[in-house]
Amino acid sequence: MLRKTEFYINGSWVPPETANDFDVINPATEEVFATISLGSKADVDKAVAAARAAFETWGHSSREQRLDLLEKLADVYARRSDEMAQAISNEMGAPISLSVHAQTAAGLGHIKAFIRELKAFTFEHVLHEKVPGEYIVHEPIGVCGLITPWNWPMNQVTLKAVPALAAGCTAILKPSEIAPLSALLFAEFVDEAGFPAGVFNLVNGDGPTVGEAMSSHPGIDMMSFTGSTRAGTAVTKAAADTVKRVTLELGGKGPNIVFADADIPKAVKRGALHCFNNTGQSCNAPTRMLVERPVYDEAVQVAAETAEKCRVGDPREEGNHIGPLVSQMQFDKVQRLIETGMDEGARLVAGGPGRPDGFNRGYFVRPTVFADVSNDMTIAREEIFGPVLSLIPFDSEGEAIDIANDTPYGLTSYVQSSDQARAQKVARKLRAGMVQLNGAQRPAGSPFGGYKQSGNGREGGKWGLEDYLEVKAISGWDAGA
Repeated sequence: MLRKTEFYINGSWVPPETANDFDVINPATEEVFATISLGSKADVDKAVAAARAAFETWGHSSREQRLDLLEKLADVYARRSDEMAQAISNEMGAPISLSVHAQTAAGLGHIKAFIRELKAFTFEHVLHEKVPGEYIVHEPIGVCGLITPWNWPMNQVTLKAVPALAAGCTAILKPSEIAPLSALLFAEFVDEAGFPAGVFNLVNGDGPTVGEAMSSHPGIDMMSFTGSTRAGTAVTKAAADTVKRVTLELGGKGPNIVFADADIPKAVKRGALHCFNNTGQSCNAPTRMLVERPVYDEAVQVAAETAEKCRVGDPREEGNHIGPLVSQMQFDKVQRLIETGMDEGARLVAGGPGRPDGFNRGYFVRPTVFADVSNDMTIAREEIFGPVLSLIPFDSEGEAIDIANDTPYGLTSYVQSSDQARAQKVARKLRAGMVQLNGAQRPAGSPFGGYKQSGNGREGGKWGLEDYLEVKAISGWDAGA
């Protein structure tokens, strides 16, 4: 069994101020496979002191210095990617193929994308050619607290840590205590790449203790959080007294509008599989499928068949299957919401409560499809974070838009139609930070983030860098001085 109880602070692996062991569970076996330590406010204080001291020099480092270290980080990450894939699979249950080709690959992809952005970013420029004496400077905001979730661990760690370091900030990372091994490995990568002591720090811990201490700490200039809307609200409130910048990437309840002129078998199957991907544990999953009435029955049939054919399997096995949910808590939540859907009158057409056949342990669930869902049902309102798809019929374009927008969330929306002009018109009316049309994939560098209770700020591309920069206006500038 792994024992990884130290924190990475000021360029060294150090023991916690107070020992507080915490078991890490493999969700496929329900067995402890690693032990970490949960930190305290004292550990956060130590990490903040290191980050503040390091910012005095790192905040004035050159673009070339930062690029050199980020390129070394990319090299280390690529060379040790098999270790990362195994860590992610063990800690959160991603099937190894998904862990290699999506979970781990996302992290390396973001590092490379931010290297490109850093090379191209304009940190200093005149306000306007007619007023050359007004000079605009983009400077690192300072010490950044980063809190990341368990569902896409490296995707989120690299979306925060890499642009922060690229911008010239120093950072303290608190990964999810449920899935911390990948982040500890990332800290090893940072150390091996040769970043100066204190530039990147890692403290494990839970939200109420370490998360609270970071959010309220006067020595932290910015908090970047990804997780539930409830926890994001807590971070924002804790940060308010010190008026620090807070960026949030929170929950979603993505609508997927399927018009009758779409290729129904293809569009519905694609949407259902996207919902089930990563065992439904994605904030941008298309979990509400809104289907135009003339093709609704066909869509229900296709979705049900897709769910029945969606294989659930051991994460250690290669292949295109889904693994377990991440924890007992998540398993219980998904079971409760499936039961609630049945109790509230939704028609169960595939899956349902309980484990799939052949599983008597592990947090495995059945890919589930509900038909005849109304948008006021609990399963249409709450983020389930499991492989559960709700089908909702609609009769007109306007009704589809109204149903899609009738949610406290606004992260990702999806539109399926053979009429490209209509798809684009509908996209403009959807209150979401991202809209994907007809299965189009999001390229690297596109901004990720949402409206309403899905958060604020954007991750990825130049927007990801800008989140970690302050804007300074200097009047009376003389370029020749």
